[in-house]
Amino acid sequence: MSTDNKTIRLADFAHRIALSVRWGDVDMFGHVNNAKYFTYVESGRIDYLETLGAVDGARRDAGSVILASIGADFISQVRYPAQLVVGTRITKIGRSSLGLLNGVFLGEQLVLAARGTLVWFDYASQKAAPVPDHVRAAIIAREVIAPEM
Repeated sequence: MSTDNKTIRLADFAHRIALSVRWGDVDMFGHVNNAKYFTYVESGRIDYLETLGAVDGARRDAGSVILASIGADFISQVRYPAQLVVGTRITKIGRSSLGLLNGVFLGEQLVLAARGTLVWFDYASQKAAPVPDHVRAAIIAREVIAPEM
């Protein structure tokens, strides 16, 4: 099920991180450069995955997730200084893939919505692998809105 940007609320995200807009994040027009949002979203995604135990560079033999695709809707400009909150949630759990939604908020206002696909990856075989049951269970237990299956 696709999520319309008008229905995305901060309360929908159990996983959140706070980020400060840095002076260097701002472009010559005085607002946060569009490329910086992907760094903000990456920070939220990695923090979420670390809490699941799904990112461990030292243990590639156990598999991990890789980012297969990402896109964003830029909704509102943000200017320095600002405090943002990045919400991350899994919207869909497939056999080897995870649907991802990030919301970047200024207060309660959604300023960016990013959607992506993660794939559980077996580094030894260099192929997609099933999402482990313990990861599925951890995702289901944490989400405010149950992921599509």
